[in-house]
Amino acid sequence: MDANELQNKILSTFGEVASSIGYSPLHGKIIAVLLVKDEPIPLQDLARETGYSISMISLSLDLLEVLGVIKKVKKVGDRKLYVEFSGDLIEILKNAIVIKVEKSINSTISEFNDARKQLNKLSGPEKDKAEKTLETLELQVKRLDIYIKLLSKINLP
Repeated sequence: MDANELQNKILSTFGEVASSIGYSPLHGKIIAVLLVKDEPIPLQDLARETGYSISMISLSLDLLEVLGVIKKVKKVGDRKLYVEFSGDLIEILKNAIVIKVEKSINSTISEFNDARKQLNKLSGPEKDKAEKTLETLELQVKRLDIYIKLLSKINLP
């Protein structure tokens, strides 16, 4: 395996990881390039390395910057925008997972509230069974919420 094949494999793997936790594969590829290069690189080079357009890279960088994954920097006497990796990769992955799961939990709880309102249209054993099912599911989602909150507070070594 030559250097280009290895870099493509790394980009692909990081893209798959990002996709598996609900982000764009491009986010993972940007992180991979920045980790491999290990120095600030111009936006144009980042686009070339990932195979995406500058506009797509720019949009993705905005989210990654908000998440604290990257920093945009300027170099004295250079008009180019440079991008550098910022932070700890495992901490960043932990935070990305926490954010996605918290969003899903909030959405699910909202759906449960809507479902509870719909239960008023039912009656008898059907209503009782639906309420019990909803209570069981709600309890499990609330347990997950507790664990996610704990995970968000853990400081990684």
